[in-house]
Amino acid sequence: MVTLRYRLRPRPIRLGRMSDVAELEKLSSKELHDRAIKFAVRHGDVRFLWRLLERIPAAEAASGDLGESEADIKYILPLLDDYIHAGDGKVAEALRPLYVEYLSRRG
Repeated sequence: MVTLRYRLRPRPIRLGRMSDVAELEKLSSKELHDRAIKFAVRHGDVRFLWRLLERIPAAEAASGDLGESEADIKYILPLLDDYIHAGDGKVAEALRPLYVEYLSRRG
């Protein structure tokens, strides 16, 4: 007779050496964005993805694009488009702390 054992607690998620904040800080903002999005999507982390959407207008304002920020606050569809491009340019730079914090906590 074969006995199967099941784990009651899920195994911790490991990102390997990239979970170290110092290592994460070495990545470009685009790399941080891509890794955070990939990780969140793969693990169904809707909470992180929503936090990202909420912060994009402020990141756009911080990067000097006030018009885009105001439009995003009023309309959800631009937010979805911004989600796709949140790893590019000045917006990605403004969102670096969010990506580093998220990836370092998940490692």
